[in-house]
Amino acid sequence: MSKVIAIGKREFKDKIYDYTFSKEWSYKGDSPAVIDFYADWCRPCKMVAPILGDLSEEYDGQVKFYKVNTEKDPELAKAFGISSIPTLMFIKPGEKPFMVRGAQSSRALKGYVDRIVPGEKGGFLKRLLGI
Repeated sequence: MSKVIAIGKREFKDKIYDYTFSKEWSYKGDSPAVIDFYADWCRPCKMVAPILGDLSEEYDGQVKFYKVNTEKDPELAKAFGISSIPTLMFIKPGEKPFMVRGAQSSRALKGYVDRIVPGEKGGFLKRLLGI
């Protein structure tokens, strides 16, 4: 069962970052997070959703997965310069987030998630290179 949680503007400001209070990024969470900015009508978004669902299961307890409907929360999308969807935000506590635009393969998304996970699970590049 997918553990991708739909959040709106209020939950985003409470759990992730209050963009209306400060322009300086300050993540409120203590776990890595992935945020999927999407719309219900978007075909590439529909292709990415099941992959994120699978990753949410694989990284259960290590990474939080959220989704924001840009049609319902255009202010939130505008605040982060979301001009195309899907756009994914990857958050590692203590660092600024990075964004990836467009539909990505399962392998690519897993690689991005591995970059925000501390410890052994985050060793995607090591595993790829056989180190």
